[in-house]
Amino acid sequence: MKTLSAKFIKIVLPLLLGGTILYWMYRGFDFNRISDVLFHQMNWFWMLLSFPFGILAQTFRGWRWRQTLEPLGEKPRTSTAVYSIFLSYAVSLLVPRMGEFARCGVLKHYDGVSFPKAIGTVVTERAIDSLLVLLITLLTFLSQIPVFTRFFAKTGTRIDTLFTSFSTAGWLVTAVCGAAVLILLYVLFRRLSIIDKVRGTIKGIWQGIVSLKDVHHVPLFIFYTLAIWGSYFLHYYLTFFCFSATSSLSLSCALVTFIVGSIAVIVPTPNGAGPWHFAVKTMLILYGVAETQALFFVLIVHSVQTLLVVLLGLYAWIMLAFTRRSTAIQRT
Repeated sequence: MKTLSAKFIKIVLPLLLGGTILYWMYRGFDFNRISDVLFHQMNWFWMLLSFPFGILAQTFRGWRWRQTLEPLGEKPRTSTAVYSIFLSYAVSLLVPRMGEFARCGVLKHYDGVSFPKAIGTVVTERAIDSLLVLLITLLTFLSQIPVFTRFFAKTGTRIDTLFTSFSTAGWLVTAVCGAAVLILLYVLFRRLSIIDKVRGTIKGIWQGIVSLKDVHHVPLFIFYTLAIWGSYFLHYYLTFFCFSATSSLSLSCALVTFIVGSIAVIVPTPNGAGPWHFAVKTMLILYGVAETQALFFVLIVHSVQTLLVVLLGLYAWIMLAFTRRSTAIQRT
């Protein structure tokens, strides 16, 4: 019974949550216009130009992960580490957050990397990324205070009236997203309480967390971290030039919507579907984009970028099928 409920939380609930938000956002939307936007109104040059940065973001993550494993005595092949990252993102489209376990499993299977240690380094990565996003968020918010101030002054809108004008459905979506985050945290804490009973697993995880202080070439680690998020941002920002409604928006607007979208994907839905759409659309409207155009933007950009994730996952799966297990594993 517990297994069935866990599967429901992992698979059905995220799909249901993401689907509900998307249905609410696009109810009454004229989907017949999408083909016209795709083939006649979009500038595909910029979309194609954004693809290498989406690939680079995941590649840099694979290189950085290998670097964090080295102080623990684990030296997976660079190609295997990168393929595992490609595959993990694709797996997370089916079961949110499961990709983290999948990539550790790939390294264990092909290169004999300790699963607990790999999980520990994943925790380290997430902590570092969270701190960086938090710092960028703070700096972005402070830099954009004049923008929001001018917006409220020109429109005569105050913070209190902005909240009261927020629709009931909008509040409902926000509440659902918040509840989903709380459920995710509850499930994670339950998992940790179970893992805590296994001393060897906890030891491996702790080794992974503290491994950061032993990382060789710290400047390289910092470069990889900045390169990951710089690539993510360019992967997103270049899509602004695909649409006339967003091509004239400022770099700061792109940064604000990027940060808000990055925070929204914390809600456990496949690739952030639903929460990401809602958050980015809302911010684009705040910057003056018409609601219909904002809906086109988030739907097309997210769909195309998700397709890229799928293609990279398929590529990694094919390449891993032709990858031989390390010699050390074959001897055992």
